[in-house]
Amino acid sequence: MSIPKTHQSLTIVSSSSAPAAIGPYSQAIKAGDLLFCSGCIPLDATTGEIVTGGVEAQTEKALANLKAVVEAGGSELGKVVKTTVFLKSMNDFVIVNSIYAKFFGDHKPARSAVEVARLPKDVLVEVEAIVSLK
Repeated sequence: MSIPKTHQSLTIVSSSSAPAAIGPYSQAIKAGDLLFCSGCIPLDATTGEIVTGGVEAQTEKALANLKAVVEAGGSELGKVVKTTVFLKSMNDFVIVNSIYAKFFGDHKPARSAVEVARLPKDVLVEVEAIVSLK
C-alpha cells in the first residue's frame, strides 16, 4: 500500500521483532523528527499468542515489543518523549509501574496511565509512545 501524495513525508515503520499489526494500522509512523508508535500489546511476535504469566509477564512483553518498534524506527528508549499505558485494571498500577520504572531506568518520559474497559485480545496492558528521532 502506498502513502497518499499529501502524506509523502510520512514513513511506515515495521519490525519483525514485534507482532504485526492486528488491524488496519502500522506499528509506527515517522513524521518529521517524531516517531508515533501504536499501542503494543503482549503478543509473541513469532506465535502471535498472548504471553502467559499474568500482568508482570504481559507488561514486560508489551514494553519489549515497544522497544523493538522504537529501534526499528531508528531511535532508542532514552528518546521516548511520551507514553500512554492502558490497563485492564488500575489495581495493577503498582506492579506495572515497577516494571515500567526498571524498563526505562533513569529516563522518565511524560506518561498517562488509564484504566479501560477492554483491550485487544483481552490483554491486561497496552503501551503506546511518541519518540524523538533527533
